[in-house]
Amino acid sequence: LRSLSRRTVHERPVVLHVGDLSLDPASRAVCRGEVAVRLSAKEFALLEAFMRRPGIVLSRLQLLEYAWDVAYEAGSNVVDVYVRRLREKVDRPFGRSTLQTVQGVGYMLRDEDDG
Repeated sequence: LRSLSRRTVHERPVVLHVGDLSLDPASRAVCRGEVAVRLSAKEFALLEAFMRRPGIVLSRLQLLEYAWDVAYEAGSNVVDVYVRRLREKVDRPFGRSTLQTVQGVGYMLRDEDDG
């Protein structure tokens, strides 16, 4: 027990990185390169879902479950609206197109460094 109590614990919040996009869940900060990007709570939640699974297609239902409560109406286009808002904030101003639509399936965050 004494040896355990002497150990220092260096816990750092995990900062997610995909290309030059970074997201810090602890401070709720998002940056594209050195530029801070302001997001609403739902936009932040969606971006976090994408950044935790880069390159993986997420269905609208998966995104609804991640960012909204489970009782939210699945037939709504709310995910499409928020993905468009995210694109307007994290992609278009920087000349990027990392948030990709996969027709008939959902959306994915592509790392531009992966080609």
